[in-house]
Amino acid sequence: MRNFTRLLCLSLVACLLTVAAQATPMKAGVAKASISSHEPMVMVNGRVSTGVLYDIYTRVLVLNDGDSRFIFVTNDLNCLDVATPLLRQRVQEELGVGPERLIILATHNHNAPIQIVPDNFAYGRRLADIIFNTIKAAIANERGPVRLLLGSDDGPHLVSMGADVTDLEVQLLQVKDGEDTVAMLFNQATHPLQASRDMVEPGHPGYAVIEVERRMPGAMALYGTSAGGNQFPAVPQAYRSTGAAESDNGQDSAQEQRELAARVLGGKLADTVIKITEGDMLDVTGPITATMEIISLPLGEPISREEALEMAQDFPEDVGFVPYPHSHRSTNWVRMLLRYYEENLPFPERTTDMVCTDDTYLIHNSDAELLAEYAHVIHEPFPCVYEEVVAARIGPMAFVAMQGEVCAPIGMRIKERVREDSPILLFAYFAEHNLYIPTRNIVERDLYQARVLQIQYASPVPWSLDVEDEMVSNVLRMVNDIMAK
Repeated sequence: MRNFTRLLCLSLVACLLTVAAQATPMKAGVAKASISSHEPMVMVNGRVSTGVLYDIYTRVLVLNDGDSRFIFVTNDLNCLDVATPLLRQRVQEELGVGPERLIILATHNHNAPIQIVPDNFAYGRRLADIIFNTIKAAIANERGPVRLLLGSDDGPHLVSMGADVTDLEVQLLQVKDGEDTVAMLFNQATHPLQASRDMVEPGHPGYAVIEVERRMPGAMALYGTSAGGNQFPAVPQAYRSTGAAESDNGQDSAQEQRELAARVLGGKLADTVIKITEGDMLDVTGPITATMEIISLPLGEPISREEALEMAQDFPEDVGFVPYPHSHRSTNWVRMLLRYYEENLPFPERTTDMVCTDDTYLIHNSDAELLAEYAHVIHEPFPCVYEEVVAARIGPMAFVAMQGEVCAPIGMRIKERVREDSPILLFAYFAEHNLYIPTRNIVERDLYQARVLQIQYASPVPWSLDVEDEMVSNVLRMVNDIMAK
């Protein structure tokens, strides 16, 4: 069973730290609320929703170590986007919890409203209110003392893109009050398998949550995606055949097959989670310290003005910058690049040279005109600048949350190195906007995960080949610093 040898070797240290922490017992509280929208809205997959197949939720787990709170928020969303800075500011001002202790995670659900569409901004702002009230409910529900138990095992089979390795690990943080389970926070490094094409529903992670809660009455299950930007479920034959079924038997038959496939996969993920609870788990109860940094990642060189002008011949001259799901959105970066040449702007060399708008335009810090034009969707005091990372210490355990769709080999490298000294729980898809963080191999091969920086975020330049190594080294530095405190 994965990692248990290391976990057992660390058990003595964990026990000593747990005993020391018992002077201030840990408490925990949970709450959830529906975030479904029954009105037609553009979803992450680009389609307009036609109804709700199954409700989607925000779920909150609050840990209170006696000195401060550490808040997990998991959403059945692609990511939180518009609501993130609004929620951070309110939680800090009204609850006294800083952004380094507000861990906003997502399932990367493609069948939920996408908040980067201007018409959906109001939905995003409503989410901030719903989630804030759910956090307050979880705080009101605090109970204890609780123990935190960490375990892991390999989950359902996945396939990877642009990598020779695949991360199958499912990690679980179980929160127990005596013999009662309060919460089950788990992850896997994968995109979701969706049960529908045009209806709101949570995808296979959501169905896994439902099944875990059915099998563990009284517990709240929460799912957040790990570093799986280049990983996908091994799609069953029934799912692959839905196109033929739709042609031969109609849409109802195809819908049934899609839903069955997603529910079956969710059930297999739930099986893994329950299996973990039945094996050896490491007690990681203890004081919580946390830090958040913006890691500056390296960018590559621009193509020439002549090349950009040639590419511009493929779209209307006056198209401008257009939001998702406009057909010319993927060419925004060419128009942005030509603007740099025309305005003689300095090309960005690192991600921190640019700020991201709610509608996902990366604008250079020196571009006064565009910064003013898009000021209403650039937030203060919490602007979106890549790459946000939280590193925390929970008892003897390292905790990492990374912004965006971090590709699996990056997460695997971090986990492997940290486990030489301590257990680790790792998530990606943290906070707002799902920019892919690719590996060197993916950048070299110019695969989709490398191109999203430009085709979805309008960056005038691509990634540097060094993005993977710098991401890994900076996260490890953060972990080493926090674990040494």
